[in-house]
Amino acid sequence: MEHIYMDHAATTPMRQEVVEAMMCAMNKSYGNPSSIHAYGREAKRMIQDARDQIALMLGASPHEIIFTSGGSESDNTAIFGAAWSAWLRAREHQSGAERSKPHVITSTIEHHAVLHACEHLEKLGFEVTYVAPDACGVVRPDAVKAAIQPNTCLISLMMGNNEVGSLQPIQEIGELAHAHDILMHTDAVQALGMIELSLNKLPVDFASFSAHKINGPKGVGILYVKQGVAYESFIHGGNQERKHRAGTENVSGIVGMAAAVKLAEEERSDKLVQLAEVRDALWTGLQELLQDRVVLNGHPTARLPHILNVSILDVPTENMLMNLDMMGVMVSSGSACTSGSLEVSHVLQAMELSDERLRSAIRFSFGLGNTKEQAQEVVKRIATIVTRVRNRH
Repeated sequence: MEHIYMDHAATTPMRQEVVEAMMCAMNKSYGNPSSIHAYGREAKRMIQDARDQIALMLGASPHEIIFTSGGSESDNTAIFGAAWSAWLRAREHQSGAERSKPHVITSTIEHHAVLHACEHLEKLGFEVTYVAPDACGVVRPDAVKAAIQPNTCLISLMMGNNEVGSLQPIQEIGELAHAHDILMHTDAVQALGMIELSLNKLPVDFASFSAHKINGPKGVGILYVKQGVAYESFIHGGNQERKHRAGTENVSGIVGMAAAVKLAEEERSDKLVQLAEVRDALWTGLQELLQDRVVLNGHPTARLPHILNVSILDVPTENMLMNLDMMGVMVSSGSACTSGSLEVSHVLQAMELSDERLRSAIRFSFGLGNTKEQAQEVVKRIATIVTRVRNRH
């Protein structure tokens, strides 16, 4: 039985070209980039070459690229950095009686790296507004506008949702933020390699990226910070990353991410055609098999091409996941797993789906190696599972 991996939104297999680039970096120079000797200079050059290449691919300037340990660190750095910077400015210009902690706006469908960071800000006395999406998982600009306060310092909104794939109106909301002198952060982890990105043309001040979602290594990411934007660093030590992120750099990981970004951007057009073919084959097959017993979750058109979230109404999520796993199909619910049992997705709850849809949702996410034939095979295996479950009842 062929194993079929359709959980690329969780992580992706590393491409051989990326592995080779990393091995070359590890074998060529093991020097500390902060050292002044030849090995250190070679390691520093590798980092700068990677930074230049990534900046070129993403429409940014090299000095706007900060290397991190991944998307979660990038999200936390942007949120805490912007909030604390605003707080320090407020302390300088306001008296004790009128001084108040700044206000942050985010949405109820963000990745937990953003949500938990904002929840921690609340514990520290900051005010946070969580804007709800519509039924398709899209956060509307008018809802964000209604949440703006005089002390709002940051809006954080993902570019494309990691569970249902719905694309967010970043252009409109970013312009809204800047019209009110508010900084804009977007978690673009799932969007990288899936939609065209020209960061210098987007109204965003921070953008987060991760290598392992684009067939690169785990443990490395990027925070884009627009030139001139002030924020507080929260990892202190050495002067790495122009004093913005202390700690000896992960040279081979950075080289690997640069290789992954280059491949993802160069092959994006062809890949989008392939991903759409796989997604449409799976969705069409499920509709033909289950008819009105399968429902699409998320926006039907304004969505990332590699994510398909559906509710198969006759089979509970946990049952479907376990059966698919036993039949060699790797997918997920997109929700958290605690103590061996699934929690209902906070994204789908925020979309106010029915309880039946909440408890039967499955996320398929596609990438390298997936084919139309695999999608058709997955439909056949789901048919077997559905028949088995129906016969029990």
